[in-house]
Parts: sequence; structure tokens; C-alpha cells
Amino acid sequence: MKAVRAFPLEGFVFLYFLAYLPNVIITKLVTSTPNAALGRPLTGLETLPASLIINLVLTYAFIWLSGWHKDANAVQVGATRVPVPTRYTVLSGIGTSLVLFTVPLSFTFEGVSIPFIQLIMRGDILVIAPLVDLLFGRKVRWWSWTALVMVLIALVITLSDRGGLHLPPLAILTVVLYTIGYFMRLVVMTKISKSGDPASVRRYFVEEKVVALPLSVAILAAISASGIGGQAGELHWGFIDVWRDPALVSMLGIGSTLTVISVLAIIILLDPRENAYCVPLERAASLVAGVGGAILLAAFCGLKEPRPAELVGAAILIGAIVLLSLAPRLAAKRQG
Repeated sequence: MKAVRAFPLEGFVFLYFLAYLPNVIITKLVTSTPNAALGRPLTGLETLPASLIINLVLTYAFIWLSGWHKDANAVQVGATRVPVPTRYTVLSGIGTSLVLFTVPLSFTFEGVSIPFIQLIMRGDILVIAPLVDLLFGRKVRWWSWTALVMVLIALVITLSDRGGLHLPPLAILTVVLYTIGYFMRLVVMTKISKSGDPASVRRYFVEEKVVALPLSVAILAAISASGIGGQAGELHWGFIDVWRDPALVSMLGIGSTLTVISVLAIIILLDPRENAYCVPLERAASLVAGVGGAILLAAFCGLKEPRPAELVGAAILIGAIVLLSLAPRLAAKRQG
């Protein structure tokens, strides 16, 4: 893990962007293009089971092959060392399972653009980040506050352009669950793992994913088995029929990019600097990927173009990324 320390944080942010861009594009395409068997595009719930199962398998393979499992708390079962989470990483895993549900769903709401829903979801988290820092007595520097104000301005511009929030009920629930899940993660991260120790990053990732991934799949399976409502039918297709449908190729793309994103995200978020610094970098990079994906989809696939106000909001967030990248370096030079 020496490479993690030597490689600049902004480099991981850029790699995160490169992984997030195809994830956005594939998810939006598969939920916008009619499926041959169904005669309509897949819903977000139909894409979730397979993509999360693939993510689970690939993440566990990464944990084992990379050796990251050796840094986790564990119990010995015969000749096998089995990672076991602490009560804190169990809590974080529950929060992460909420995030795993809501991020793919956020790309699939009819009449709600990717840039807009991402601005709302990312804006909530950027407001929470400095509050968590203050809760734990961590210093929030001027550039982090400035970036937060820039994000709030972007949100105001976008909301004003739309004349208000105007989201369907499921989209509002998605935003609420996402915010709760991320708050739980940030609190636990700040309490036990924002130390700058590479082993702590590996331990946290393994213990959190041991809880989050099986839990998210189990909840989906329980809803599907209940047979209640249209959601159960959609999830049944996502669990059973998808494996013999050509859409499985898209699910492989979504699941594999989610795996890469999750590894890069934990490295960024567990950087020892304040949450008000790390979280805007990670969240803004995902939003820029969402805007970039929307532009590419409009240019090459005929999907709806982002509204000008959404592009202005994204540009402001890019400015926030630049500020967070340059201001600490300039401050360090002055002190030196």
C-alpha cells in the first residue's frame, strides 16, 4: 500500500471519475433502451439484483486476491481466516447498503435528469461533511467552507431553474435514504479510520463490505420473495430472468465498475484530511461524471440533453474541485 501514500489524492479522484463515467452511461442506457424480451426499458429495480450480486462476487474476489482481508478483524474457522466486522463497521455497512440501493436507482427516474438528481444527492452530503467534522472536533479550513458555499450556489441555481424540487415520491425516498446512509458512513469513518494508516483503509473496506453487500442483496431478495406489489415482480426478473437475457452484459458492466468505484471511494474518503475536504472531491467527481455521461448520451444516443442551469451547476462544482486541489498546496508553500 505504499503506492497509496505516494500517489496524490487527486489522482485517485481522477481514476474514480474514469470508473464512474461508464457506470453512469451503462445504467442510463439499459434503463432507457427497450429490452427485446420485455418490450420496454428495464426499471432500476430490475437492474439492481444482478449488478449487486456481480459487485459482491468481484469485491470478495478483490478482498481475497489483494490480501486486504489480512488486515481485518477475523476469526479462525478451521484453516480459514474469516473477516468479522466490529460494531462500528456493522453500522457503516448498514449505511453503505442504503447507498448501494439508491445510487443506481437515482439514474433511472423518468423525467429526472442525471445532473439534477446528482446535484441534489451530492449537495446533501456536502452539507453533512463539515457538520461531522465539527461533531468530532476536526478543523475545517477556509477552502473547504468555500467549496461548500460553491456547491450550495450550484444547488440554488439548478433548483431555481426547475422551479423547485418536483421529484416523484420514490426519488425523494431515494435521496433521503442515500443521505442517511452516507451520514452513517461518515460518522463511523471519522470515529475509527481517518488516521492516514493504509492498514486502517484496508481493514475498514473489508469489514464494511462484509456487511453491506450481502445485506443489500438479502433485502432485495426478501422484497422479491414477498410477492407484494410491482416492485416484487421487477426484482424477481432481476434475480431470475436476467441471467438468460442479453441485458446481463450491461449488468456485468455496472457491477464491475461499481467494484472499482468502491475501492477508490474508500481511499479518497479515508484520507486523514477533514471530511469537508475529501467528500467534496469524491462527490463532485461523481457529479462531473454524471454530467459528462449525460452529454455523451445526448450526443451519441439521442437522450435528452442536460439543461443549461445543470451545466452551470456542474461547472461550479468543477471550480470547487480545482479550489480543493490547489488551495492546500498554496497554503503549504506559504508556511514552508
